[in-house]
Amino acid sequence: MNKKILPLVLTLGIAASLAVPYAGYAASTTEKIDQQLTQLKKQKAEAQQKASDAQNQITKVQTEKDQTTKDMNTLLNQVNEASKKLTNLNEQIDQVSDNLELNAKQLDEAVARVESRDSMLKSRVRLMYMNGFVSYMDVLLSATSFNDFLNRIEALKSIVNQDKEILESNKKDKETVTLKKEETEKQLEQVKILYANADALRDELQAKEKAKEVKIASLSKQEKVLEDISEESDKQITQIAKQEADLQEKKRAASKAKSPFTYTGGKLGYPLAAQAPLTSDFVDRINPVTGKAESHKGIDLGAPKGTGILAAENGSVIYASWMNGYGNCIIVNHGNGLWTLYGHIMNDGIYVKVGDVVKRGQKIAGVGSTGQSTGNHLHFEVRLNEVPRDPKPYLR
Repeated sequence: MNKKILPLVLTLGIAASLAVPYAGYAASTTEKIDQQLTQLKKQKAEAQQKASDAQNQITKVQTEKDQTTKDMNTLLNQVNEASKKLTNLNEQIDQVSDNLELNAKQLDEAVARVESRDSMLKSRVRLMYMNGFVSYMDVLLSATSFNDFLNRIEALKSIVNQDKEILESNKKDKETVTLKKEETEKQLEQVKILYANADALRDELQAKEKAKEVKIASLSKQEKVLEDISEESDKQITQIAKQEADLQEKKRAASKAKSPFTYTGGKLGYPLAAQAPLTSDFVDRINPVTGKAESHKGIDLGAPKGTGILAAENGSVIYASWMNGYGNCIIVNHGNGLWTLYGHIMNDGIYVKVGDVVKRGQKIAGVGSTGQSTGNHLHFEVRLNEVPRDPKPYLR
């Protein structure tokens, strides 16, 4: 063999022997990362299923709670009606009591009149007894003249009419008093029965109201437990997404692939294909769906369903699936700890998958109203080292 060729062959052999272990090392590292990614995908799938189950249970509990609340409102209306009925009954009782008092007064007056008339009649009888009975005929026949006779007839008529009026007045007074007393007692008895019925109704409604309050408290407690599970699942999913992102970066480094991350600062691109109004800011607020206080971790941009959602910067998709309150959701990693999140995407509106490299301004989804949403809009978040930041300064 040529003396010049031999050293060259030896050199190439040594280089080849060194390159093979390095290539094997790189392949081994990539395989390990792939295994870890596979394991993380499995864990993420389990966490997503757990979160989905919790969300389904939350929805069921909320539906039951809403129905219980409606039932409660119905009961409260019934209680209010019963209270009005009780008030009316009390007024009736007061009226009847006033009538009873008036009737009692009228009764006393009537009795006094009857006693007065009876006394007058008895006085006349005693007078007739003491002076002897004189018939109406004797009075007439003892007249001294015809005029005296006529006067005596008129006088006798007056006496007879007066007696008749006294007797009729007494009879009428007694009948009136008896009738009023019977009517009043009947009314009072009827009102007492109605009052007792209303009391029973009120007690029944109060018992139902108490039962409903206990049920709502129980449902609220169950809802809180499920929300804690859901929140913990979200954290777990986010942590897994971060681990996946880190492993993908290691894999790219091992294979010497070009990094998709170019963001080093400055403004992000607008996340929608068209300008949209800000419908909810990065503030503490009352959740419009749950009615509970919360820290709104991003901004809401109102837009019609299907409006294109654009990647705010170059990056890699680390999450593209359902995430409880966010509904259909995408998270893009832009490097240097910066993430952007896009929530409430319409069903079948996610156009990328985990691991995809996206460009600034690329359409990645369509606006929708999935998850905890009251209307079509994009929920947009900016997270730095997983901590939510106000997105507005990044967009201005």
